[in-house]
Amino acid sequence: MRPQSKISSSWWDYTTLDPSIIRDAAKLTPADLLQLSRPGFTVTFYDSLEDFYLAEALEYIEAWRQATADNPVGICGPIGPTEQLPLVARLVNELEIDVSNAHFWGMDEWIGEDGKEVPLNHPLSFERADRKLCFNHIKSGFPESNLHFPAADTRRYIDSWNGTIRCAIMQGGQGDIKHWAFNDPPRREGQYLDSPPPAEEYRKLTTRVVDLHPVTLAQNARTSGGGNITMVPNQAVTVGPVETWQAEKVSIWQAGTHDNPLGQRLTAFMISNGIADSAVPMSLLADHPNVQFNYFTGGLGSCAVEMH
Repeated sequence: MRPQSKISSSWWDYTTLDPSIIRDAAKLTPADLLQLSRPGFTVTFYDSLEDFYLAEALEYIEAWRQATADNPVGICGPIGPTEQLPLVARLVNELEIDVSNAHFWGMDEWIGEDGKEVPLNHPLSFERADRKLCFNHIKSGFPESNLHFPAADTRRYIDSWNGTIRCAIMQGGQGDIKHWAFNDPPRREGQYLDSPPPAEEYRKLTTRVVDLHPVTLAQNARTSGGGNITMVPNQAVTVGPVETWQAEKVSIWQAGTHDNPLGQRLTAFMISNGIADSAVPMSLLADHPNVQFNYFTGGLGSCAVEMH
């Protein structure tokens, strides 16, 4: 039987791993991280935040430049990080990028107490942030029909993945609970009381409404709500592994503002070594054919004990 979580006995999370995995990850230096690259998994460093967020924004341009009427192409992007979004709009405007055949998928959205996706006037609305920070600033306009935001009724969103639109890149950040989008660890209950779902079973999940891990609630309160956890919904709708595996490339951006020094090392270590465990959802990307982890070197920190 796996260890009990040190965070919540009702959930799976990284504290239920074999302790040796955590010890080995904590020892990694920045130079060690770079050495984790292997075929299908690339680790890249950026020495300034300006370079980091510009590179992230350029992935939008890379995807959208491929789009034609006969070959519509899109990118799936996160809220968290967000600093790249105004840069995307500026690049589109200055380089006069034709976005008429470009597409964008939002990764996730909050679900309110009424069981529906939160409205645009909700202060934490991800769609609102995407529009306010990026799409409202594209001078040529971005086709409304080419914007795909997930909703509680997931059918239309899922259908957008199963048509003729090619997803060149799925971006993401990494949360404290080691998720991408809101693919959080599962609850520890029922048939998963003694061990979490097998990786191959978790990867069958598609876009869906999920209950959020307590760590995810606390993190979003910290990063987006001034610490006010009462304003953070308990559920969200999230893109799933099924859609993630339809993306030609998965690009994860870690500036050090979302996950901590251990987390940034742990998932890279697990992916590099092929350790896919649904208690650490990001580790499931070990089986994706093209994953890139992007780090701001100033945000890597250290796993050494430092009392404050």
